[in-house]
Amino acid sequence: MSYSDTERILLNSQREGQVSRFRFWVMLTVPLAAILFQVYVPLFFQFLGFLEMPLLVVVYFALMRRSPVRGLIAGALVGLAQDSLSKNPLGMFGIDKTLVGYFAASVGVRFDVDNAVIRFLLAFFFFVFHQFFYWVMARALLAQQLTFEWQRTVIIAALNAVVGISLFHFLDRLRQSV
Repeated sequence: MSYSDTERILLNSQREGQVSRFRFWVMLTVPLAAILFQVYVPLFFQFLGFLEMPLLVVVYFALMRRSPVRGLIAGALVGLAQDSLSKNPLGMFGIDKTLVGYFAASVGVRFDVDNAVIRFLLAFFFFVFHQFFYWVMARALLAQQLTFEWQRTVIIAALNAVVGISLFHFLDRLRQSV
């Protein structure tokens, strides 16, 4: 084994050890606030209807906790709570955000997710993934004839990623110091 292989293993084990911890009230109130934002704010400010705050919260907590199981559970809980308050069939957001939480946590294990550019790209990618998978499920499970608008999705993904960078920076301040 060469020195660079040892160094690479050491860096990977150090990165895996940097799991962020959050207080219980943060883990409870932030997703709840994001869901309430998603449901009620577009009623009064229609121009903010493009924001997918629960998705951004799931991506953030999954990336920071770096545990696929915890990301999966967070995505399922947030998605089902969002389903219960929306007009969509129960389970659509639950399934979608469960997958996003799992994959985001899996990415968080592999990459340094404290970099703003990486966070922007991941927020962008997971928004597109979320929209595409929701479209697939609506067509396959509900037999809805929806069209997937790539241009609109990419623009809204970029806007959500920009908002996500600010949200992630705010949520970084709520991390528990170890």
